[in-house]
Amino acid sequence: MGEKHENIYKTKKVIFANNFVGGIAWGMGVTIGLTVFFAVLAFIGKNIDFVPVVGDFVASVINYIVSNSAQIPGR
Repeated sequence: MGEKHENIYKTKKVIFANNFVGGIAWGMGVTIGLTVFFAVLAFIGKNIDFVPVVGDFVASVINYIVSNSAQIPGR
């Protein structure tokens, strides 16, 4: 019968070094990827004038709350 597992002959030092370098590469990849993602998102948001739409929505919600606050009992 053949063995189910392979024997890996690496020292703990080599395993630690490989995992350390892999972790640094993963962290740099995440950082660069998120930077590019948020830069593209900011570019799109800047070009479609999204902020006034949100501001108008918030203003309409506030106006609705203020106009209906007289109907709340206890005020």
